[in-house]
Amino acid sequence: MERITVNPRILGGKPIIEGTRISVEFILELLASDVSEKDILADYPHLNREDIRACLRP
Repeated sequence: MERITVNPRILGGKPIIEGTRISVEFILELLASDVSEKDILADYPHLNREDIRACLRP
């Protein structure tokens, strides 16, 4: 399953995590702000580690 998707009708076409309205950009901003993967998963329990890791792939 492709974890990252782009749909022009969702968030203006920004890459998002499939099945959510959470953008890759948002996850990268959290990680850049020293928010841990564990904290992201606690705040967004519908995500999993593979979703976070998919945001880091080119």
